[in-house]
Amino acid sequence: MSRTARKLDHINHALLTGQANTHGFEDVMFIHNSIPETNYDEISLTSKIGGLSLSSPIFINAMTGGGGEQTKKLNQQLAEVAAETKVGMAVGSQMAAIKESEQRESYEIVRKSHPDGIIFANLGSEATLDQAKMAVDMIEANAFQLHLNVIQELVMPEGDRNFTDTYKRIEKLVQGLEVPVIVKEVGYGMNNQIIQRLASIGVRVVDIGGFGGTNFSKIENERRQQKLNYFNNWGITTTASLLEGSVVDAEIEILASGGLQSAMDLAKSLALGAVAGGFAGRFLKVLVEEGQEKLIEDINQIINDLKMLMTALGASSPKELTNVPLIVLGDTFHWATQRGIDCTRLSLR
Repeated sequence: MSRTARKLDHINHALLTGQANTHGFEDVMFIHNSIPETNYDEISLTSKIGGLSLSSPIFINAMTGGGGEQTKKLNQQLAEVAAETKVGMAVGSQMAAIKESEQRESYEIVRKSHPDGIIFANLGSEATLDQAKMAVDMIEANAFQLHLNVIQELVMPEGDRNFTDTYKRIEKLVQGLEVPVIVKEVGYGMNNQIIQRLASIGVRVVDIGGFGGTNFSKIENERRQQKLNYFNNWGITTTASLLEGSVVDAEIEILASGGLQSAMDLAKSLALGAVAGGFAGRFLKVLVEEGQEKLIEDINQIINDLKMLMTALGASSPKELTNVPLIVLGDTFHWATQRGIDCTRLSLR
């Protein structure tokens, strides 16, 4: 199967399989504040990722590109939505354009449609420094997103099987690129040991990409004759991954993604220590099924709802949500307990 056909397959199967909603946010509960002493009109959502300023802690996460006219149209529409709502955006893996120059336009359209926005370039962990520089230059990117997708590659019939020297490649990218490097999982989550080691080689931003959103194991299994179903439920949930990141002893920013559906999910992510949240599958479904105007409306509603939640919780900025007490229940609590992560500190702050 050609790379272009595979990209279109991914989009179609992502829409068909949907999102698992097993991210763990139902296990997190805010403690009510009867006197929050906040004013909705004074809430600021201004946020930063790797030193880059955003008008809100919302960004459209990596989805597509490299699938010809269909993915070009999707990226153009997403970029136009991002421009209208003033949110950041990541493109899908640009390896297709590096291997096949005729695919460049399906990525370049993002910068053309969102000329003043924050845009992340994207390649997989096999990328060399020269390839990463090409990806950044291709879309005049403000940051570079390196995605980790070992399980997806293993399930993918034509996927990679050799993942040695990944840390060495990441370190070269951190040292050689002039833009921030964001290391991102793609739906299997991250543990604190991995985040700690990434910090030790200079990475300053990770996207934990937790289990519970788009399931790439299921997508790739749809493309296989002999299924590897044991990978369909593999991974660390989004909330458990955020708790893992919260105990890392290093200067590193955490981005939340993996099934985020609402302002409540985002508020909980920020309260668990994330500096921003990435939405992908939910936005793609709205765009394809209901159109750009509906997606713009939905993003603006998330922005409004987040400000409402922050007002209720007594937080005037996203950073202040890390002072808000919350309770961790259910499977997320059991995960944290067995991993030696103390949730009491969250409930008593």
